[in-house]
Formats: sequence, C-alpha cells, structure tokens
Amino acid sequence: MVTASVTVSSSPIRSASTSNSIPATHLRRHVTLPLRREFLKGLALCPLIFEAPLSQAREIEVGSVLPPSPSDPSFVIFKASTKDTPALRAGNVQPYQFILPPTWKQLRIANILSGNYCQPKCAEPWVEVKFEDEKQGKVQVVASPLIRLTNKPNALIEDIGNPEKLIASLGSFVTGNTYDPDELLEASVEKIGDQTYYKYELETPFALTGTHNLAKATAKGNSVVLFVVSANEKQWQSSQKTLKAMLDSFQV
Repeated sequence: MVTASVTVSSSPIRSASTSNSIPATHLRRHVTLPLRREFLKGLALCPLIFEAPLSQAREIEVGSVLPPSPSDPSFVIFKASTKDTPALRAGNVQPYQFILPPTWKQLRIANILSGNYCQPKCAEPWVEVKFEDEKQGKVQVVASPLIRLTNKPNALIEDIGNPEKLIASLGSFVTGNTYDPDELLEASVEKIGDQTYYKYELETPFALTGTHNLAKATAKGNSVVLFVVSANEKQWQSSQKTLKAMLDSFQV
C-alpha cells in the first residue's frame, strides 16, 4: 500500500508565475474533502483493496479462536479489548462485544480507516473492527468523536438528538456513500442497563455496503459507537435472522 502525505504551510503560498498568493486555508479545504470521500468509499471497498489478514491467525474462522456465546453456543462472542484497536488503547472507545457465527473471519483495517494515524484526537469517524462471511454478510464497528455531534462533554445519546437526527449525521458511514431518509424503514430505542441504544433497519439499494443495512448506536465516554450489519439481497434472504441476532447482541 502506498501512503501519500500532504504538508500545508500556515503561510501563504505564492505561484511561481504570478505574485498572487494562495491562502493555506484554501489548500486545506481542497485536501480535506477528497480525503473524506476516500474514507467513505473505503468503508465499503476495502474488502477489494485492503482487507488482507492481519496474520495467518486472522485468516482462520473465528470459531477456532473465540469462545462460544454463553447465551447461544451456536455463536461465538467477540469482546474487544485494548489489544484489538488503537482507539481502545488510547481510551477513546469503551470496550464492546457482540456475537457472530463461528464461520466468519476478521478482516484487516487499512491504516487510513482505523484511526491509528490520528489517535487520541481524531476529528472524523474511524473503523474499529470488521468481520465477514461471503455467504452471510459483514459487520463493522465505526466510532465517531463525540465532539463531532455535540459540544456537551460525556453526552448521552439522548443529548445528541432523537434516532432520526443521529442517523442523518452518521448514515453515510452505514451505507459507505450517501444516506437518504427515505431508506430508513424502522428506528427504535433500546435500554440495556443504564445504556441507551438507537437501532435502525435500512433498505439501501444504492449503498456500497449492501442493499440491506442494520445499525445500532450508543454514546459513551468520548465517542459514539456504531455497529453496522450489511448484506446484499442474496445474503439477506438466507441469513436475515442471524444478522438481526448479531445486531441485538451488540453492547458497549
């Protein structure tokens, strides 16, 4: 993978052919927007480009390395810890967990998507972990800095707004490209202990992630954590029940 870096000076840059100066803020704007577009494309397209296994251990089915779920032994349970992601090590995301079928595999996250380059002060959302089964679909955990959504420190998800307001802000990170409110089939609120979650079902015919998307979000600490379950039409028809069980299991 080739990584390009752009350094912009804070002083005006003068053209070699004219005496006119170009404000550095203009350059920053033109650099930031393409990077954001590339991030959204990467959410859906990195299986084709970046997602080689982290090691041979990550290539194998998760059933051989993760324990069975206590609630349903037909699933295994993934409990994220500080050894799993840069944001967990930095304390920007609280540990989370979810179940998945034992045949799924964990995928590598490209550095530009993982937030590794910007922790502990990332300005844009990043991908925490990603798992996939070609026959059933894929899941990913996306984290967004709380300050991107509200100025209130340690805000609850209710402080950010209702479910419709939150998905309007984060919907593009579910679909991998754009979000249309007409794609939202259902939104609900779930309480697990003291933690509130917003749950969504979307039909997304133009999404890069898949024609069907489920999502579950909550706010804790410095971040809003979004769990996304995606499938194409064939995967959805055969695995809808399994995918919904995975969504229901997600907790922070």
